[in-house]
Amino acid sequence: MAADSTSYKQLKEDFVSNLSGGSISEINLVTAVGPVAFVLWSVLQSRQSFFKPYKPVSFVVDLFLNVLSPLLAMTLYADTPLLLCGLFLVPAIFVYALPPNPVNAKRKKPRLPPAAQGQERHSSSLATLSTKPFLTTYRGSLLVLTCLAILAVDFRLFPRRFAKVETWGTSMMDLGVGSFVFSAGIVAARPLLKERAENRATPLSQRLIHSMRPSLPLLVLGIVRLISVKGLDYAEHVTEYGVHWNFFFTLGFLPPFVAISQSVLKVVPSYAALAFALGLIYQICLEFTSLKAFILTAPRTDLLSMNREGVFSLVGYLAIFLAGQDMGMFILPRNLSSSPHASNASQRTSLLVRMGAWATAWTALYLFATHFKYGAGLDVSRRLANLPYILWVAAYNSAQLFGFCLVETVFFPAFHHSTDSKTEHEAYYAATSTVLRAYNRNGLALFLLANLMTGLVNMTVPTLDVGPTVGMGILVGYSAVLTVVAVALDAWNLSIKL
Repeated sequence: MAADSTSYKQLKEDFVSNLSGGSISEINLVTAVGPVAFVLWSVLQSRQSFFKPYKPVSFVVDLFLNVLSPLLAMTLYADTPLLLCGLFLVPAIFVYALPPNPVNAKRKKPRLPPAAQGQERHSSSLATLSTKPFLTTYRGSLLVLTCLAILAVDFRLFPRRFAKVETWGTSMMDLGVGSFVFSAGIVAARPLLKERAENRATPLSQRLIHSMRPSLPLLVLGIVRLISVKGLDYAEHVTEYGVHWNFFFTLGFLPPFVAISQSVLKVVPSYAALAFALGLIYQICLEFTSLKAFILTAPRTDLLSMNREGVFSLVGYLAIFLAGQDMGMFILPRNLSSSPHASNASQRTSLLVRMGAWATAWTALYLFATHFKYGAGLDVSRRLANLPYILWVAAYNSAQLFGFCLVETVFFPAFHHSTDSKTEHEAYYAATSTVLRAYNRNGLALFLLANLMTGLVNMTVPTLDVGPTVGMGILVGYSAVLTVVAVALDAWNLSIKL
């Protein structure tokens, strides 16, 4: 039995090792299914008020559109994502062509969720920093994709080209890791904006102390995961981060370095410039020193060499985090312009133009870095978190944010036209999916729960041996349980801070 268990563990490790990934165009198509399904959600909500009030059938449709649709995209429809996009766009066009539902329009406005009521009582005037619907949707959908992929990758119906590559190449899961960090960078801009608004600067020593608060819980989770994996003899992919390192350690070590990087901004004009400069210096070190050879081929003889991928990829992830912070610095404030004459519509247009410009700029830099004829001809490596990887993650997430912002602007203009707090909160809750809002609210706690559930499934089910039907059944059940927990926490007005 022990021999069987050892051989199965080896099979599991081989299943996720030595992979070369797939094309970026295919990754874009597969991950586009979520935003396209959200277009259908937006049409149903804006034209028919389908999710207001929120009934059991509303939850089922919400679950299908925003959780099960990306699951279908990465499994059963992996080879035909365009077909799946079409299956959502056709009904969206049909519903949009129907006249708005006059019955729903005349209904008494539903009671806002407890969280919204609490916010509404605080102030009737608009705050400087707003909670944007498109940002909630982006972060919620990203977390859904992440939670789905970490379990789906253990089943054969999840294509190997979507799993993390060994060293060189692009895959959906490689993109997911970087996107998680980019997303964290966006919200990390909030306290910095508050500092600027209050015209104060926090000393470096104090910033470092403050950075320990988010770091310590993540480092503890990293240690717990390390002990669990080693103690339970769980299948590992050593070249992903190293012998002892895991993604929780990466997340936990980032805040202190981010705190230190704030001091550099006195010299470098922006977070984006700092992110690019950091990535460029790191790439130069990889190309012109022995660092790349050390990370990829050195024998694992001491603590550093055993965890060299995790340690050195921190540089790349720090650059991604800073690129996310730069995006947050202009999408979190209510207005881009401080001019009292700028209308809400012109402010939103300016935001879309700026977001589109940044998405274009990051994409152009990525193409230049990777093009073999007209550029540097570099390959993407998530294992190294090198410059092309940094630029790819920044370009993709900037484009995703632009897309979600465009959808919100078209279907829910009431939000950016709001003139008081009450109206804005009502518009915010009308423009956000309850499911995605719930995932966004308790993101890290749900990510931890998803990891625990993934471990439980892998210890109780031989995932490599089950067929597509059973595998899909397990994944749908897992998705439903995770979503019910998320929505329940949100309904009970609970925010779990780790």
